[in-house]
Amino acid sequence: METPQFSVCVYCGSRDGAAPVYATAATELGAAIARQGWRLVYGAGDVGLMGRVATAAMAGGAETLGVIPTHLLDLEVGKRDITSLVITETMHERKKVMFMNADAIVVLPGGAGSLDEFFEVLTWAQLRLHGKPIVLLSVDGYWAPLVALIDHVIEQGFASPSLRALFRVADDIEATITALSEA
Repeated sequence: METPQFSVCVYCGSRDGAAPVYATAATELGAAIARQGWRLVYGAGDVGLMGRVATAAMAGGAETLGVIPTHLLDLEVGKRDITSLVITETMHERKKVMFMNADAIVVLPGGAGSLDEFFEVLTWAQLRLHGKPIVLLSVDGYWAPLVALIDHVIEQGFASPSLRALFRVADDIEATITALSEA
């Protein structure tokens, strides 16, 4: 029986963000996923960091599974040339399909949607609903304020210090790949 392919779910912005380094990191992450022989699971958009990760992964020969709700097909320009495309009815279904088809999660810079996705999988890990590795790819220190907030939540007694052990912070692609390989 063939071993299932390791799949990495990438949460990230549907915009490029203000600094060119974010787009560069998205492209490098997609290429690194392909080099590792892993499958990319992502939000199926062809815009912003989402599109860059997928385009680079595909260019490197990686399988790509994109998941998008019907109401975002036009807004996020649903990428049609990927290996597999799943169209869901709701955002909740989208997140569930992405999560269920992934062995690990990487969070690139992004906005409210990326934060929502990160906190959902972090909460599920805290509740012991999964043990999948979660990596914040803190490009140019992007996630440092978020990590400081989580540390503040712990310091103020609203979470156990064990919360901090449920995710890793990586500053670059190499550290991200290492964190995923050690999982």
